[in-house]
Amino acid sequence: MEVKVLNIKGEDTGRVVALNDSVFGIEPNDHAIYLDVRRYLAAQRQGTAKAKERSEMSGSTRKLGRQKGGGGARRGDINSPVLVGGARVFGPQPRDYSFKLNKKVKSLARRSALAYKAQENAIVVVEDFEMAEAKTKNFVEIMKNLKVEGQKVLVLMPGVNKNVVLSARNLERVKVSCAADLNTYGVLNAGVLLVTENALGQINEVLTK
Repeated sequence: MEVKVLNIKGEDTGRVVALNDSVFGIEPNDHAIYLDVRRYLAAQRQGTAKAKERSEMSGSTRKLGRQKGGGGARRGDINSPVLVGGARVFGPQPRDYSFKLNKKVKSLARRSALAYKAQENAIVVVEDFEMAEAKTKNFVEIMKNLKVEGQKVLVLMPGVNKNVVLSARNLERVKVSCAADLNTYGVLNAGVLLVTENALGQINEVLTK
């Protein structure tokens, strides 16, 4: 599959780049995508949910009633889980929700997500650019020229360009990322991928290893 290379004015440069079939032309694997997105979202969780258990309650430890013959459930003190206002049994404890996924599965998931974007013609390749100053207005102008304004855009750069990052930071639906940090969730969450030529080369290099 070939894509035209545009400049930041939205004009055709006359060059085309071929999207690597082993990355953008594969049959997408939905289960790999599901696993990788689940892994990503699990890793975002703070895992700070916490319930008080018996030993952490401030109530008295005096035994309320006799052990047998009272007719009700056995209970020790006011902190018993069978009483209203008592402790919680097996409540949540702070923990890490993240889990490991095999490298090959993660790679397959990323390639599958990119393949979906290629099928939807949602990949715009632009020649490498830099911004002389950090101005959001200038970045919005670039988005308008490339006809992606108002859409969820993931901008993939070959490296960190401070002025580009600062210019896009205040735009709600635009995210700037390095090609090396590409993740499945970011690709699927975006409506359009705006990829520079060098970033495209990096993606091919990383995902065809």
